[in-house]
Amino acid sequence: MPEGDTVWQAANRLHTALAGQVLTRSDLRVPKFATADLTGRTVLDVTPRGKHLLTRIEGGLTLHSHLKMDGSWKVYANGRRWTGGPAHQIRAILGNADRTAVGYRLPVLELLRTSDEDRVVGHLGPDLLGPDWTPDRALANLLADPARPLGEALLDQRNLAGIGNVYKSELCFLLGVTPWLPVGALPADRAAKLPALAKKLLEANRDRPVRTTTGRHGHDLFVYGRAGTHCLRCRTPVRVANQGDGSRERPTYWCPTCQKGPAPGTTSRPRAPHRTTN
Repeated sequence: MPEGDTVWQAANRLHTALAGQVLTRSDLRVPKFATADLTGRTVLDVTPRGKHLLTRIEGGLTLHSHLKMDGSWKVYANGRRWTGGPAHQIRAILGNADRTAVGYRLPVLELLRTSDEDRVVGHLGPDLLGPDWTPDRALANLLADPARPLGEALLDQRNLAGIGNVYKSELCFLLGVTPWLPVGALPADRAAKLPALAKKLLEANRDRPVRTTTGRHGHDLFVYGRAGTHCLRCRTPVRVANQGDGSRERPTYWCPTCQKGPAPGTTSRPRAPHRTTN
């Protein structure tokens, strides 16, 4: 699932291609909005909110999309061949005189009044890459359920918006605790620095083509996706197990030496994650 930095990059590409330009092509390929025609309207801006994309259009309209697991927006110069996937996977086309944005495999696509945006993003916590970022509120949200495992709390977009499975695993490693540690058991000094650390990681990667949390060439991540390979700090094999409440289990990576706290007793092959709401 795309993380906050990936969505920020997608919004930036769309904003650069569409903002301030009049739409000359509009095609929303979902039944509810298939007859909507946005041609002749100017795109005002494209704004990310957590993992959501809000394309605001003249006339008080917003096209809301969410990439979920494998959705994407591609931007093409007019006349260039589209390469994002087969035609039957296209859910949206927005074009102007110079560029065309094509949305592939978008599981969420809806047209709403801009004044109603809170209906789709109002539940989100402070956005790590947004103007509403408030670290104290984010930390208070996380600590509100002290018995909840830290990894689950970090993925809950109602606490803070923008963290996905990669940053969950990497943040827990950098904090030196397992993702199964109850939030309330997180040492006070580490809890205090968690919001700033999360923001630092996402901000450092929002303009990078390849995400990194280590600063080491050739070793981009400390633990995520590295099950069975050696920890970059202590050489202990990195482990993986599923974490979740049954409806949103996701593969979770950790170093059993560098990270303290509860964890599954044995490594397991992660099952495919269930669909989640973010």
